[in-house]
Amino acid sequence: MTQPELEALAADAYVYGYPLVAGLTMVERFTQGGMGTLPAAPFNHFSHATRLAGPRDQFVSVNNDTVYSIAQLDLSEGPQVLHVPDTAGAYYVLQFVGAWTDNFAYVGRRATGTGGQTWLIVPPGWHGTPPDAARVIEAPTTVATVVGRFACAGPDDLARVQDLQAALTLEALEPGGLVAGLPEPDPDVPERLAFFERLRVWMRAFPPSAPDVEYQQRFAPLGLLDEGTSPYRAAAEDWTLSLLKGLAAGRERVEDATRPPEDHPAGEWRAALHLFDYNVDHLGPGTLDDPEWRIPDRRAAYLSRAAAARAGLWGNHAYEASYAMTYDDTDGRPLSGAHRYTLRFDEPPPVGAFWSVTMYSVPDYYLVENPINRYSVGDRTPGLVYGADGSLTLTLQHEQPDDPVAAANWLPTPTGEFRPIIRLYQPKPAVLDATYQVPPIHRI
Repeated sequence: MTQPELEALAADAYVYGYPLVAGLTMVERFTQGGMGTLPAAPFNHFSHATRLAGPRDQFVSVNNDTVYSIAQLDLSEGPQVLHVPDTAGAYYVLQFVGAWTDNFAYVGRRATGTGGQTWLIVPPGWHGTPPDAARVIEAPTTVATVVGRFACAGPDDLARVQDLQAALTLEALEPGGLVAGLPEPDPDVPERLAFFERLRVWMRAFPPSAPDVEYQQRFAPLGLLDEGTSPYRAAAEDWTLSLLKGLAAGRERVEDATRPPEDHPAGEWRAALHLFDYNVDHLGPGTLDDPEWRIPDRRAAYLSRAAAARAGLWGNHAYEASYAMTYDDTDGRPLSGAHRYTLRFDEPPPVGAFWSVTMYSVPDYYLVENPINRYSVGDRTPGLVYGADGSLTLTLQHEQPDDPVAAANWLPTPTGEFRPIIRLYQPKPAVLDATYQVPPIHRI
């Protein structure tokens, strides 16, 4: 191949493979070191957070509305039995995510109700006889993630959530097996080529659906299909340079996909209604197997999948929780902690569960330290002051406001640029058909 062709192919490989590498790197992090208040836990065990997420939880666009319970599954030893407690009507969701970041099943208030439940999670191609055929979840890859979120109204509600977490368990259907875990990339590969090495090793260990396997064949000139000794250990300099240029181009393509289009209306919130619709092959319990929730063009789906992994790893389909974000004010100027803003809701967003606005830094998309430890504001936030007409005006700025009402409704911002996200849990039809529009942010 010519050098430009090789660079273009490497860029495509980055877009295609970024979700696998980003997702499994996070799996590795959870099993080896944990994150914030989520302690490390071995495969097939839940790690339970003891509080709502904060700035120490450096996870992309981390959720501050719910308490997390996360398990990394390794089904190489066989199926796992999942026991879920009765939440007495309270909101929760268990989201099942494959190695390629496909959301392939949901258990929870919207999908399966809030009563006590037992499910069997099986590896791809399993041919055993389940105890209950109606309660089977088939994973598309032997390694997968369960992201559990329990609604929590604040510190006073933690004891209730912790009781639920204690009753959320996994156990092997047939005890005594040994998990395979994640295969180790070659440690002698230079760091600058580590992305391609991880992609090479993990792509082989966790094959995607058949149409994607066929697409992967085009990456042979990049060494991504090589078996045995890594082709990146002592790669030729000109070949390495082409890979690195392609990697940079692919990274920029993914970053561009997370930004609003240049011609978008000033102040518009960019709704991610279909950002997570790239999974068209593994739609299990709780998912909606409907053309409306599928991206038919696989090449477009690869970019959507990469953007989702970059800006909202392990996020839900919009019909479970809808997300929207904005980067600028009503005049199209970037949002910055150097200025003061208001966000006025004439009426509450239409949801079946609850809603919130969470503040993130740019470009990391992390929660930001602030003196009142408030990282999100929503319909469950205590002490908010509503207008006589039922409206709610939030104040977004770095310094604490002097006005008492503005201070009560204050969502602190970082000193630099920021990006808020609004989350709508169990959104109503007006959200999903885009009839409802989140109001823009005004600079004072």
